[in-house]
Amino acid sequence: MGQWLDSLTGWLSANPQWLGLAIFVVACIECLAIAGIIVPGTVLLFAVAVLAGSGALSLGETLMLGFFGGMLGDAVSYTLGRRFHQNIRRLPLIRHHPEWIGSAETYFQRYGIASLLVGRFIGPLRPMLPMVAGMFDMPLPRFIAVSIVSGAGWSVAYLLPGWTTGAAMRLPLPEGFWLDAGLIAGGLAILVGLSINSSLRRHRHGARLVAGASLLALAAVFLGWPYLHEFDQGVMTLIQEHRRQSLDAAVVVITRLGDFSHQLILGVLLTSLLLLARQWRHAVFAGSVLLGTAVANGTLKWLFARARPEVLTDPLTSYSMPSGHSSASFAFFLALAVLAGRGQPPRMRLTWILLGCLPALLIALSRVYLGAHWPTDVLAGALLACCVCALCLTLTQQREPLNALPLKVWWLVLPSCIALLAFFALYALPQALLRYQY
Repeated sequence: MGQWLDSLTGWLSANPQWLGLAIFVVACIECLAIAGIIVPGTVLLFAVAVLAGSGALSLGETLMLGFFGGMLGDAVSYTLGRRFHQNIRRLPLIRHHPEWIGSAETYFQRYGIASLLVGRFIGPLRPMLPMVAGMFDMPLPRFIAVSIVSGAGWSVAYLLPGWTTGAAMRLPLPEGFWLDAGLIAGGLAILVGLSINSSLRRHRHGARLVAGASLLALAAVFLGWPYLHEFDQGVMTLIQEHRRQSLDAAVVVITRLGDFSHQLILGVLLTSLLLLARQWRHAVFAGSVLLGTAVANGTLKWLFARARPEVLTDPLTSYSMPSGHSSASFAFFLALAVLAGRGQPPRMRLTWILLGCLPALLIALSRVYLGAHWPTDVLAGALLACCVCALCLTLTQQREPLNALPLKVWWLVLPSCIALLAFFALYALPQALLRYQY
């Protein structure tokens, strides 16, 4: 595998005109039924994304190619399932490996549309679920809508790390950047590994362990940020190097979703709806996470009084660390993800956490893109939210676990929160367009 991958990347490096097609094809195969299980598409995607980030393709082109490639893989898999139905089990590979389609079928029957959204990020299920959806005659318009939403998040999650690595290797970054980046990546890997291990093993004190590990990581960032200057400068240089005026208005809309006033209204809405539905303990958990994160963020920001980057044309008077947008958005979406995972298997709970982190990560990164915060600011904000969320979950479940929310409550909570977020985005859009003269 290693020699073959080296040969492929070497050839693409010498023939960059084929790189776009390679990204499209690899993304298609990764999402194609059966082939996505056999071919190590995740490794290939990272490798070609690194080449794209080295200057061959822009980030937007890379993400779009991966998105459309994944959509084609989904469409072919769905068509196969719709065309052959149960006869698909007679195919040689599936006949010898019935567990491939069996696990996807069980997952789809249990979670329905949510299985396509969540399963997109679970390797063995990703290529099989669209085919199973076709087998069970899922309406085509509904499948396309779900595939578009999940495919957009998937392309960002799987291609952005590789492209960023390639771009970072190309730029003349400050000396010591890679050492700092390695330390941060190693620390986050340990934190994520502990969280995954405690969840999969159903550790009795798993939430308490995550809270303690997050607190240690947060303390390390606060004590070590003066020594992470090269990392902050390097990431800021990387992002500002690839900043495009055509994206500024969209990024401003995203960052406005994390404004304190907007997050306050969202938090009040979520807690109020849970109280209205008489889900008292769930409301206490969500309210505690949001309020605790806000109080802790304001206190830490006042204590450390770190200055903001000098990128903004409109200087801000408030301090930067930890990022309020990052901590508030992670607190809100993590609280929703934790509630969504109650009463579900460990892998499903972890996947909900991953999905919850994606919109929060977009809001956090928008602050770095606009030059409002240093990268370690948004990292500290995310760790703070993780710590408070895990601590509140520990306290809430001290006597008994939180039960799963009834489906009718989710039909009340999710549409309301999504509608409010859409309203905030539409409200911010004209201001962003006017500011950047579109």
